Amino acid sequence: MGTSAGEAGYFADDSMIRRVMRKRAVGLTYGLRALVVGAINPLLYVGTAEHSAHRDSPYTRLATTGALFEAVFLGSKTEADRALKFTKRKHASVVGTLPENAGDAHPAGTPYSAFDPDLLFMTMAFTFESAMTMHDLLVRKLTDTERADLYSDFVRWGELFGMPRNAAPLDYLAFDRFFQAYLKSAELFLTDEARLVGSYLAGHKRAYRLQPPAEQVGSALYLLVQGSLPARVRGLYGMDWSLTDEVAFQAFARGIRTAHVAPPLAPRVLANALAGRSAPSYQLIARREQRMIRAGRASMPGVDPRNWVQRNSA
Repeated sequence: MGTSAGEAGYFADDSMIRRVMRKRAVGLTYGLRALVVGAINPLLYVGTAEHSAHRDSPYTRLATTGALFEAVFLGSKTEADRALKFTKRKHASVVGTLPENAGDAHPAGTPYSAFDPDLLFMTMAFTFESAMTMHDLLVRKLTDTERADLYSDFVRWGELFGMPRNAAPLDYLAFDRFFQAYLKSAELFLTDEARLVGSYLAGHKRAYRLQPPAEQVGSALYLLVQGSLPARVRGLYGMDWSLTDEVAFQAFARGIRTAHVAPPLAPRVLANALAGRSAPSYQLIARREQRMIRAGRASMPGVDPRNWVQRNSA
C-alpha cells in the first residue's frame, strides 16, 4: 500500500516495518498483546492509567493509540506529523510519582514521565516485540536479516516519538538479550488494576458474551493473545494454560499462516484482504464500547473510572 496522495512517509513502502505492520494479522493482534505484556511495567501502566481520559473505556484508548501508531507506521509524513504532534501534546501532562508500592523495584514515590528515555524505550520494546512475535506466529518467521532490519525501523519509530537513540540497545541481538533478561527479572510487577485490566484485554476474564459471530471472533483473538504470551507473563496473570489450549492455539495460528501463502495457493482476493490498515477494525470495537457505556454498562466491570488521587481524596 502507498501513502496518501502519493506523499512519502517516514518509512519506505518496502521497509520491514511497513511490510510487517500492514499485515492485518499483525495489526489486529499486536496492540492487545503489547498492552497485556506492557502492564507488567508499573511505571508505564500507572503513568498511562493515572493520566488517561479513557480509564473506563480502554478499547477506545486502544483504538486511538492504534490509529496514531499506524499513522506513523504506514502514513505519509503529513499524517505521521499530525499523530506525533497530538501524542506529544497528550504526553506533556503525563508526569508524577507512583502512588503506591509496585514491587521492590518500584516503591511508592518512584517518579515517572512520558518523556523519560527509559519509558519511551520500553514502549517501543513492547510494541516491537509484540509485532515481531505475532508476525512469526501468524504470517511467517522472519529471517535474521529481516529481524535486524525490523528492529532498526522500530528504533527509528521510537525516535520519532521522542526516544533518544542511545536509550535502545545497539542492535537486535543486544535487544533480545536485554528483553529475555528483563522477563526473568524482579522488575516485573502487576498492580491490582493492571492485573484486572490486562486479564480483560487478554480474555482471561470475561464480563459479557457477544452475539455470534462476534463471540467466536473475540474468542479466537483471545486464544492468539494468550498463547503468544511468555510463560512468566501468563503466570503473573494467573492464567491456566493446558495442553488442550496449546494444541488449539498452534492449530489456529498454523491455519492463519497458511492463508498467507502467496498466490496461486491462496486466491488473490484473499491475499489482498490480508493486508492494509487495521485502525478501522479497532474503531468498530471502540464504537461498541461507547454504546455499552451510554447504555450504563461498564466496559470492564470492577475498574474504577477515577484515578488514584480522585479515589483517595473523595
